[in-house]
Amino acid sequence: MSTTPTRPTIPTSDQIEQLPPDGGPEWNRLVFEQSPYLLQHAANPVDWYPWGEEAFDRAREEDKPIFLSIGYATCHWCHVMEHECFEDEEVAEILNRNFIPIKVDREERPDIDRVYMSAVTQVLGGQGGWPLTVILTPDRKPFFAGTYIPKWGRFGRPGLMDLAPELGRIWREEQKKVTNSADQIAEALAEATGGAPGEALDLSSVDQALAQFGSQFDPIHGGFGQAPKFPVPHNLSLLLRVANRTSKERPRGMVEATLHAMRQGGIFDHIGFGFHRYSTDEQWLVPHFEKMLYDQALLAIAYTEAFQATQKPEYRRTAEEIFTYVLRDMTSPEGAFYSAEDADSEGVEGKFYVWTPDEVNAVLGEEDGGLFCRIFNITLEGNYHDEATGASTGSSIPHLTKTIHEFATELSITEEELHARLNEMRTKLFAAREQRIHPLKDDKILTDWNGLMIAALARGAMAFGEPKYAAAATRAADYVLDHLRADEGRLLKRSRLGKAGLPAHLEDYAFLIWGLTDLYEATFDVRYLREALDLQEILNAHFWDDQNGGYFQTADDAEGLLVRAKEVYDGATPSGNSVSAFNLLRLARMTGRSEYEERADRTMKAFSAMIERIPHAHPFMLMAVDFAAGPTREIVIAGDEGAKDVQAMADIVRRAFLPRAVLLHRPEGEAGPIGELAPFIAEQTSQSGTATAYICEDFTCRAPITSLEELQRALEEAR
Repeated sequence: MSTTPTRPTIPTSDQIEQLPPDGGPEWNRLVFEQSPYLLQHAANPVDWYPWGEEAFDRAREEDKPIFLSIGYATCHWCHVMEHECFEDEEVAEILNRNFIPIKVDREERPDIDRVYMSAVTQVLGGQGGWPLTVILTPDRKPFFAGTYIPKWGRFGRPGLMDLAPELGRIWREEQKKVTNSADQIAEALAEATGGAPGEALDLSSVDQALAQFGSQFDPIHGGFGQAPKFPVPHNLSLLLRVANRTSKERPRGMVEATLHAMRQGGIFDHIGFGFHRYSTDEQWLVPHFEKMLYDQALLAIAYTEAFQATQKPEYRRTAEEIFTYVLRDMTSPEGAFYSAEDADSEGVEGKFYVWTPDEVNAVLGEEDGGLFCRIFNITLEGNYHDEATGASTGSSIPHLTKTIHEFATELSITEEELHARLNEMRTKLFAAREQRIHPLKDDKILTDWNGLMIAALARGAMAFGEPKYAAAATRAADYVLDHLRADEGRLLKRSRLGKAGLPAHLEDYAFLIWGLTDLYEATFDVRYLREALDLQEILNAHFWDDQNGGYFQTADDAEGLLVRAKEVYDGATPSGNSVSAFNLLRLARMTGRSEYEERADRTMKAFSAMIERIPHAHPFMLMAVDFAAGPTREIVIAGDEGAKDVQAMADIVRRAFLPRAVLLHRPEGEAGPIGELAPFIAEQTSQSGTATAYICEDFTCRAPITSLEELQRALEEAR
């Protein structure tokens, strides 16, 4: 198995203050950074710089190209390349002699990552991934790119010991040719990341996406395409909306088959809960073991929506297990959420998560251990193989090949009885696993990923009627709003060890606005809606493209990059433009601000030509198209918020799957703060002091509703 070394202990704050600017003999300049990923490389013999003018000035002064390496703290192959190359004195000497090395954490600086990843995938025709290795001119223009590069070449992959000296020679001897090529790449990159607006999008693009998903769907194992398989939960959220609109069985069937297969497979952590990053095989069995906060958030949303749409307990249970994992293992003392957990422990990928029958029996005893091994397929021969050699490790990844219902039938007990028995076993195994050496936790707090988790918890609170989820979302929102803000209310990107910094990007605003909007619907606390609107105004002022519509990745006063990119493609997380279009439409319906709908329309048009070519690659923007196509509904619950009948009405709405609806509360008496934000609700008052629901659809309102039964019928008609 591949291994990673024991890392040196980073100096304390007091010790760091005593170090020279270059870090001294034991450290490089990364020792002064906050990013766990950069700190992982602080003891490398490579003379790393963080991204910044100091590095660029030195590159110009010494006339050297830049060796840019981009990765993140829980990236397995980033660890491998560090151990093999960046900790190696021979490699370091070559890199330091020929280049100015710069190390970037893609999670802190997605703006840098996306520019150079776009250069690789859209201009140079390469395959993207991390670690990303890019060679730049001193003025930041790329002329070579790759991903993982070993020390020595093998299997047709060049090694750094040969490649780095040759790139250094080419720069010294053929610099004019290199700079001309770099100029052409930069020009092509600017064209690829810009683009002119097209025509309006409509539901025909959603229909095309459905056909594309249908052609890629795996009817045996669920999911789309072949190995490796990624969850991409926003694909599933779009398909749920198609099923809701059309009542077609196939889109819902694709969603349910995928959600069920993932929950059964090894990609789900059956002992500690939460999902691993992706499956290396088509069966969802063998995961890449890292756990990312954004996956937990987006998958929790998909499972929650599936529960709302089907009322099947399996989906609620899975979403709640995700929340259990996040609130237990990924939450800071202040209530914000950490970023990720590594795949590796003790230098071995997956070691923390796999089991042998002897290990299980030592914890549970022969009888319970045998049952657990039978149900979760933990065998003597094992199912987990060494990544490099393919040899069996003798360990097993817990997974299910039958449903709990099927096992309960075989055991002649109820499903709930078996769940209870398995949970007792799982709890004991979890306690034993806690004694193992844990994978690295990336404890930085990112604004955008926290926004996603706030949205997920708020939706869980609504769908499951669980106040504890709303309370957790509230704590996280308050932390971000209090600690990740700069002057004039603008957001910051990252907080770690109490220190916030770095300018926020489009996704930070878009995802947090999404989370705050959901949190308002879950709590009726007007301050979160007000904060969402204030942040939307900042986003409009500093990120909007007046010429072509849509939002740039960076603010108008941000540090200059090679290009100011605009993107709409949905990857592991939705694009900031897609979420912004969706946010604008929701906020327009909640406040009556027609200018937000106009801006959403321009955002969709800005990328329509690209979306029409490959609709299924833009599921979140198509969710915005679905919302815009309507019929949309504004639902207002009027009455005293603390009254039981008001809460009962709100709960009926919150638990339903209503993807084209927004929910507001109109308090008793004066409309107050919500009336300032949403003036149209001023006249929607409670009837005779009784909780009253107003449902308005496409600018036409129904008669007021005062009974729970009538509200339930109205919502069923609206689905």
